This record gives sequence, structure tokens and C-alpha cells, in this order.
Amino acid sequence: MVQDTKEINRATVITELLRSRPTSRGQIAQVTGISAATVSRAVDQLISEGLVREVSALVSESRGRRPVLLDLEADTAHVVGVDLGASNTRFAIVDLLGSTVVEREIRTPADFSPAKLGEWVVAEVREAAGDMWNRIQFSSVGLPGAVSQDDGSVSNASNLAQVEDRRFLDALESSFGIPVEIDNDVNYALLGEQHFGVASQYPTAAMLTLGAGLGAGLAIEGTILHGRRGLVGEFGHLPIGPLGTRLEHLVTGPGILRKAAEAGVTLADPAELFVSDPSNAITTLRGNFDHALLIVLTAITVSCEPEIIVLGGGIAKSLASSLTRYEDALRQNLHSSPKLVLPGLGDMSGAVGAAVSGLHRAYRELGVSPDALTSLPVVTPSLVTRDQPAVMSAGLESVPS
Repeated sequence: MVQDTKEINRATVITELLRSRPTSRGQIAQVTGISAATVSRAVDQLISEGLVREVSALVSESRGRRPVLLDLEADTAHVVGVDLGASNTRFAIVDLLGSTVVEREIRTPADFSPAKLGEWVVAEVREAAGDMWNRIQFSSVGLPGAVSQDDGSVSNASNLAQVEDRRFLDALESSFGIPVEIDNDVNYALLGEQHFGVASQYPTAAMLTLGAGLGAGLAIEGTILHGRRGLVGEFGHLPIGPLGTRLEHLVTGPGILRKAAEAGVTLADPAELFVSDPSNAITTLRGNFDHALLIVLTAITVSCEPEIIVLGGGIAKSLASSLTRYEDALRQNLHSSPKLVLPGLGDMSGAVGAAVSGLHRAYRELGVSPDALTSLPVVTPSLVTRDQPAVMSAGLESVPS
């Protein structure tokens, strides 16, 4: 469909406001190359639609009318990003400008039926949203499994098998009553870190999560890689151990406990594998873990040559002191290594990334070019909760609910 000139100018003005807000009519004209008169007409139309407002006049020493600053109306639309995990579910409701207005973390009722689980997700969002429920236009839900780009089916969700059942998705969509997008939770986590976390300066990046399962997301030049069946990044299925033991069984929480039990070692928690003064048996188990982790880090590195790999999930929290050692091992094998870091958004990476995906859909509805989305939304200095101080180094601050 060919856009007419009026639509193109309108979209250009909105895009510039998203990038550099607040700004003036004159500044938009200067940056975009559109005539001042055309910009003014587009702005007047956007003001009449309730999308843009005048916020203040710029101080100027010159005579004549002072330039007026413009900003987008944040409450025009809201989106919700959900990270549905086997243990915990996290979601964030954000406004059109990317500011968080609601954030929640709750236990996942993993014993619910597929349909009941889908209804539960929406009920929790609806309760938290309150009066703003009717302003939520898009929802994005991250799932612990591979999501097919062909038909939207979900597979390999061993830790929360209900999401593979079509009845879960049907209940989710019908209960929301708005467009619902689903994707692998790690893809969303990477999207969140690239926009508001530690990977914000790295267009080519990867995310590896180590918890109840293993997942990986890959991005090249700001674009998340998707396979037709959603299997890109499913490195946990690599058969690397005796008799074809899958890699995820050596580095995830359940796998660590299983291997410890087979070795006659009692671990109350997988984190005990990383204690500072381990026994000989634990040292052997830790060596096996390190070897398996180095394999998956190598596989990620040679698959897309990321500048940075973000390690998230419960197991990754125990690896902070070992990241340099893993970088050295990669450098020895490959003569180079990506930077290895923990998430800047903590456990909220997936929910934030899902919200970013929802915002991208909202921006496309406003006419923003897909090429501009890799740098949007822009929130300075971070994605923050309204009326809360920004956190310069850590991205979104966890706000108590």
C-alpha cells in the first residue's frame, strides 16, 4: 500500500518526536528536511487527534514568537509485556513513551490446565491494570518454548507444557480481547536488554538464560533472529554428553541436581555447586558444568559473532565472579571473545522486552517506519517507573508492587 505525502509527513513527525522529545516545530523541520509549514500542519493535525501537546515555550533572546516545545501524549496508548515462566510470571504495563506504569512478579500456578492458565494470565493483568485496562492496545507474551513463525504453535516447552496446548493460546487471546503476540521468552529478554539494559550499545548481541531450562536469543544489527519453527538458539538440545546427554541437562538447575545425585553428592540448591570451598566431588561436577557452558558459549559466538552475551536466569547469578575466566577460555579457543555480562534489567528483562515489542506494534500503527524501530522507544536515561528516579547503570529499577 502506497502512503500519500500527508501520511508520510505525519509519520515522520511522530518518529522524530519519539526520538527527540520534547522538541519544537522548527527543530523537527531542521532535522527531517520537511518545510516548516508542512511540519506545522502535521503537528496541528496530531494535536487535534490528541497525540501531541504543547508543553512549554523555549527561552529565546531574539524578538518575536518564542518556539513552543512539543511532546507526545503518553496516555494515548498502553501495552503490556508478559514473561510467563514455570516458576514466576512477570509483567509490565507501559505507556506510549515506554515509561512503566505497572510492574508485577507473581508465582505461576504451574498445575493449572492450559485454558485456565491462559485465563489466569489475563486476569492478573486486568486486576493490576485497574482503570487503565481499556487503554491497553497490544499484549506480548514470552513463553518458555520455541514459537513457530509459520502457525504460532509452541514446542519444546518441557518446563511448562500447557503452553504447547492450543487451548492455552485460545484462552489467552479470547480473554485479552486485543492483539496478542507470542515469542520465546529469551528473545524478549534480549530485546529488553538491547533497548534498556547492558546490551543497549551492541546491535549484534546474544542472551543466554540458565535456570530451570536453557534458552538463547540472537540478534544481528538490532534484529532478533527467528527460524520458521522457532528453533534458532535452542542450543540446549545439543547432544554433548555420554549416550547423547543433552547440553541443557548439564547446566540447568534440575540437571545439576540430577548429576549431583548420580555422583552421590547431596545439593539442597544448584547454587551450592558454586561455593567457594567445594569438595572434590563438587569440583568434578563444577568442571563438567564449566565444560558444558563453554560449549554453548562457543556455539553462540560462532553462530552470530555477538559483541556481548548477557547471561540471565537463576544459575547465571552464581557466575558473576567467573565471567572473566569464561572470556579467557573463549579467547584461547577462538582468538576472540564477546563480552560476558549479567542482565542490567535483572529478572525483568523478558517482561520489558515483551513490552518493547508491543510498543513497536503501536508505533507501526502510527505509521512509524519499521527501519526506525531498532532505536525506539527512547527513554532518557532508562525505562523507569513514573515518578521514580532513573537508574543510570541498571536500566529499569525494580519497583515494589
